[in-house]
Amino acid sequence: MTPLRQRMLEELQRRNYNTDTIRGYILAVEQFARYFRKSPEQMGAEEIGQFQLHLLREKKLAVGTIALRIGALRFLYKKTLKRRDLDFDDLPLLKKPKKLPVILSPDEVTRLIEAAPNLLYRTLLIVLYATGLRRSEVAHLKVSDIDRSLMLIHVQQGKGSRDRKLPLTEKVYAALREYWRAAKIKPRVYLFPTRKEPTEQEKPISDKVVWNACHEAALRAGLTKRIGPHTLRHSFATHLLESGADLRTIQLLLGHQSLKETALYLHLSHRHLRAAINPLDQITVRAFHKHDESPENAQG
Repeated sequence: MTPLRQRMLEELQRRNYNTDTIRGYILAVEQFARYFRKSPEQMGAEEIGQFQLHLLREKKLAVGTIALRIGALRFLYKKTLKRRDLDFDDLPLLKKPKKLPVILSPDEVTRLIEAAPNLLYRTLLIVLYATGLRRSEVAHLKVSDIDRSLMLIHVQQGKGSRDRKLPLTEKVYAALREYWRAAKIKPRVYLFPTRKEPTEQEKPISDKVVWNACHEAALRAGLTKRIGPHTLRHSFATHLLESGADLRTIQLLLGHQSLKETALYLHLSHRHLRAAINPLDQITVRAFHKHDESPENAQG
């Protein structure tokens, strides 16, 4: 590890950034340095602008992905290197298209879960859909987070370093018991560990494993939608809303900081869209007759 990478890592950890963001920021800086084949300390605004164009024109990355990479460079130069000569406001902001997220119907969720190739993947899919957890939150669930006595799942230090509690239903608990009983090596700390031998140090699965569970099951189920862990999170929230849950409750369950984030699901709920009264239905328009086209009835 280079001294600069170590400094940036420590600065991110000191500011309590989550694991996913840290990994993404470090990777973005590595790609930046590799593209120009020199240390970021020797570069500045011109190279950052060129890198942004490279990501857009050559790599053809999504606008949100490019924004993440530029955000990583902003952190590097502003917080780690404390460069005062750079003004990121001069960089043109890429307009991000506002698209509604993909959601699955209850039938598609059923097909996805039933198509899981193994019990681990099946359990991950059940937990994702039943809780709306982010993939890193699922990967880092601990055995102690499953509270059978209160029927709760404790989410420790989720996004934004916030704790929250989720209801543990009997179906989810049954799925976890089935997974636990089938495990050759029982989890000690993490619910989904990577430890293969009893003597090995236990670590949580990577969030890549959680993504693979969705991807492989979607292929086996013949689902053509682009499906990832967040698809199940969006489906969880939308189906809750369609079942009558209010936005504030869904906000708390998802761990959203703002209710504005949660309001997105109003656009996805068929029940709420159908409940809206069309203004045309509130007026009476007489039937059209051919004589209405006569010159004496025409105006202007």
